[in-house]
Amino acid sequence: MRLFKPSQTLAESRLFLCAILAFVSVSCAAVEPAPDVISEAPVENTMAADETWSEHAREVLMSALSLTGVKYKFGGNSPETGFDCSGFVRYVFNQAASLTLPHSALAISQLGKSIPKSELAPGDLVFFKTVKNAISHVGIYMGNNRFIHSPSAGGNVRVESMQEGYWAKRYSGAQRLEKSDENTAQSE
Repeated sequence: MRLFKPSQTLAESRLFLCAILAFVSVSCAAVEPAPDVISEAPVENTMAADETWSEHAREVLMSALSLTGVKYKFGGNSPETGFDCSGFVRYVFNQAASLTLPHSALAISQLGKSIPKSELAPGDLVFFKTVKNAISHVGIYMGNNRFIHSPSAGGNVRVESMQEGYWAKRYSGAQRLEKSDENTAQSE
């Protein structure tokens, strides 16, 4: 059985492999990074914003998956010390998309464009109400009703199903950060 199509780029192949590893709870950090690839076609300056952001979304997912297993720490914002949910999302988006997000799930939920659950795409942010009736948790949507997040004390960064009872009951919405949100996010 062939997992990769010949037309896939190395980055797309690595993303696919990382997603598979995440589903079986293995860190993607062990996957060799793709070597630099020189495109034979000239780069067009008129590349559509969607294509540019799509590349950022792939980078976001690869960055997030590479952090699988990092311990939870309240207020944490680095792989060395651990992450809370918003610290994890902030770190990933800063590393992968050069976006500086606020350090609170509620504040992050105010950025970008609201997305109906039926239109979720990998790289979208998903929000949950885990404390009373306020948005208090954020993760990154992976596709196939799964998201990656830093859950709570005693936990580690991991991929979970949004259909699991706890998360399904607490789902509060989703936001899509567009490339044009870069200035908005950085000014926070």
